[in-house]
Amino acid sequence: MGYKIIGGEYVPKKVGRPTDNPKGKSIHVRLDKKSEEILEKYCNEYQVNRAESIRRGIGKLESDLKNK
Repeated sequence: MGYKIIGGEYVPKKVGRPTDNPKGKSIHVRLDKKSEEILEKYCNEYQVNRAESIRRGIGKLESDLKNK
């Protein structure tokens, strides 16, 4: 765990909520209008955020790889 200095004292840095599946990799994607609309509809219908929706989509791609 890292430390930061506050008022001349070393204080442990706060850590986020513990998880069994840390998400350390970030990506940036540009979407066309149709793809954005599909993503938004999916998020609304399944009540998930965009990141979770994209992870689910990537999971569906995995099944395509196993079939070849």
